[in-house]
This record gives sequence, C-alpha cells and structure tokens, in this order.
Amino acid sequence: MTRTIVVLAAALAGCAYADDWSKRFEVTAKPELRVETDDGRVTLKAGTGSAIETRVTTKGWTIGENGVRVNARQSGNRVEIDVRVPREHFSFGDRWAHVEVIVPPELRAEVHTGDGHITVQGVRGNLRLNTGDGGIDCDDIGGSVEARTGDGAIKVNGRFDSLDLRTNDGSVNADAAPGSKMAGPWRIHTGDGGVTVRLPQGFAADLNAQTGDGHISVDMPLVTNSMKTSENTVKGQLNGGGPTLRIETGDGSIRIEKH
Repeated sequence: MTRTIVVLAAALAGCAYADDWSKRFEVTAKPELRVETDDGRVTLKAGTGSAIETRVTTKGWTIGENGVRVNARQSGNRVEIDVRVPREHFSFGDRWAHVEVIVPPELRAEVHTGDGHITVQGVRGNLRLNTGDGGIDCDDIGGSVEARTGDGAIKVNGRFDSLDLRTNDGSVNADAAPGSKMAGPWRIHTGDGGVTVRLPQGFAADLNAQTGDGHISVDMPLVTNSMKTSENTVKGQLNGGGPTLRIETGDGSIRIEKH
C-alpha cells in the first residue's frame, strides 16, 4: 500500500512540471516554415519583423531528452520545427504541449499535429494545416489555404485565392472577404456537420452543393439547371459562373450567404 501511494504521488508530482523553450531564426522575405508535433496545440501568428520566433511551453512534462523533445533547424530561408512528446506516460493530471510561432506576415507554411487544435492569425501566403484530432481556427488570413482535420470544426476568414477545407466530423464556417477570387476550384467538405459560406457580392463561380441529409439555402443570384436542383443538391452559376465551388456534407445543412 505504501509503495502504491509513493508511485501515485510521484506521478502527480510529475504532472506539476512546467517548462518552456524558445529560439529565434532570422529569415528574408516570404520564408518557408514546417511545424510538426505528434501531440499538442499549434499557434501561428503574424509579427511585424523579419524573423521566425518559436516558443514551446509544456505542462506535466519537462523539455529535454527524457521529456518533450524539440528539434529546430534552419536551412537558408526554410525553418523546420519538430516537437515530440513521450510515448509512454502516466495519465494522471493535466499534460499538454503548446507550440507558438511568430512569423513574418507572408510565408509558405505547413503545420501538422497528430492531436491538437491549430490556430492561425494574420498570416498570408500558402498555408497547409492538418490535425488528426482537433479544430482549426484561422482569423484574418489570406492566399492559398488547405485545412484538414480528422475530427473537429473548421473556421476560416480572410481574402482567399484558393480554398480546400475538409473535416471528417465537424462544422465548417468559411468567410471569404471582399477581394477573394478563385484562382482555381474550391472545395469544402464535411462528413458530418453543417456548412456556412459567406462570399463577396459579385463572386463568380459554378456552384455544386450537395448534402446527404439537410437543406441548402443560397442568398445570392443563382442561375440553376432545374434538372440538377433539389432539396439536397443545387448546381448553378453564381454571377455568370467561373471555377467550381464544391460544397459537400454527409449530414447537415448548407448555407451560402453574401457580405
């Protein structure tokens, strides 16, 4: 009994650990960034300088060889950050890792976490975001955006040229600000959840919206083919047509609104 208490106390004491690590990388205009972690939240924020500043904070783990391992490296104008949590650990208490990166306003970024939320604020460029389990929340972003999650909601707003949003389970809310134009096809997909899309007035696209179980509403001028329009499927042209805007949900309603 005494040994059990000692082991439990040691485990709980370990959960009280908190640690942080930081590093700064000097880069030139429009750098490349890759962030990968097997378990943890990731936040990307636009700064005002020409550097990439990385900070990793933890609770319940120390940072180092026997705890959370951080490997950060730079090659020219490309920075790569890998964060790995211990594979085996007690489940007592609250443990987490958070990767926060301050970046120049425009860059090419690839972010992946096996389990955790991804947040992006104020960044422009080419963004590829992927989480196995967690939501994706992007505010005031722009350019080409690909966001995918195995389980979680997706919410994005900004001025877009390319958009590819996919979740297996969760709602999708996409707000395309004035100035957004389709450089090619856009796709929004959820296996289970509602979809709301807001588009600028005059936005031109060939709409293909389908839901397995739900209704579709379009609050924009739409020229449809009556043979391809029903409660669950709407196909037609927005403002004369353009590249394909495909919106799909397995179970949920679709709403298309204008600014």
